[in-house]
Amino acid sequence: MPELQLDYSPEVAEALASGNPVLALESTIIAHGMPWPQNLETALRVETLSRSLGVTPATCAVIKGRLKAGLTESELEYLGKNGPKIPKASRRDLPYLLSKGLDGATTVAATMIIAWRAGIRVFATGGIGGVHRGGAHTMDISADLPELANTPVAVVSAGAKSILDLGLTREYLETQGIPVVGYQTRHFPAFYTRESDFFVDYQLDTAQEIAQLLRSKWALDPRGGVLIANPIPEPYSMDPAYIEGIIQAALSAADQEGIQGKGLTPFLLARIEEESGGKSLQANIELVLNNVRLGAGIATAWAAL
Repeated sequence: MPELQLDYSPEVAEALASGNPVLALESTIIAHGMPWPQNLETALRVETLSRSLGVTPATCAVIKGRLKAGLTESELEYLGKNGPKIPKASRRDLPYLLSKGLDGATTVAATMIIAWRAGIRVFATGGIGGVHRGGAHTMDISADLPELANTPVAVVSAGAKSILDLGLTREYLETQGIPVVGYQTRHFPAFYTRESDFFVDYQLDTAQEIAQLLRSKWALDPRGGVLIANPIPEPYSMDPAYIEGIIQAALSAADQEGIQGKGLTPFLLARIEEESGGKSLQANIELVLNNVRLGAGIATAWAAL
C-alpha cells in the first residue's frame, strides 16, 4: 500500500495517543468563508475555545501535498492571508493536490476524510453544503452529503446554509440514511436562523446522549456519519424574511454574472455579508463558536466511552 500522506501536529498526535478528546475543524471557512483578518482571528478564537474546554483542536487542510490534522499558527495565517488563492478542496480534489504537492482548504467532505483517516470522530463546522436551489434540474448537490452517507464522522453544524434548498437537502439526507439529530430542538436550523419549515429526525438534549447514539450507530454499521444540528444562539439569529430577501438578491446577482460551481457559495456569502452590513459575518462567527462548544462536549463524551 502507498504511504498515506498525513501529518499530525504534535499536539494532536499526543492527544490521540493518550485517548484525550480531539475536535476536527475545517479550513475552507478560513480561506473562503470569511475576509482577512476576521478569518484568522476566528480560527484562533475557535482553537483557543476548544482548548479552554479541554479538547485539542485539529484544524485540517492540505499543505504542500500533505494532509494535515492540526495546523500551526503560521499555517493558519498562511491560509487566511492567501484566502481564495488557496484551492477549495473537496473529495475529488485531494488526489490531485497530494500528487502535485499543492495546498488546499478543506471543505466539510474533505475534512471528514482527513478526520477519519486520523482517527478523529467528531468535527465542528459552520453549516454543511447541500442541494442548491434549482438542484432538481441542475443536479448541483454538495459532496458533503454523500460524504456524510459514507464516512464515519459526526458533524456538528448550524444545519445547512440558508442559500440552499433545505427541503431537497433534508430529502437527500433521509434517502441516504443519515441520522439528523437536533441539539435541544426539533427544528432543522437554517444557518443564520434558528428554525426552518423542516424538522430533524431526533432531538437529544445532552452531549452524552449524542455520544451514546454515535456508539450505537457505529456498532451497528461502521459506515456513514451523523449530522448534529445546533441552532445559532438566539441573540444572533436573523429574521428569516430579512435574510431570505438578501439571499434572493445574491442569487440573482450570481445568475447575472454566471457564477456557479465551487465559486457560488463564496460569492453568495460575500454578497450576503455586504448587503447585511456585516450582520451575517457576525452571525457566522457566533454560530461557529457555538458549534465548537457543542462539538467539544461531544468529543469529550465520546472519549469517555
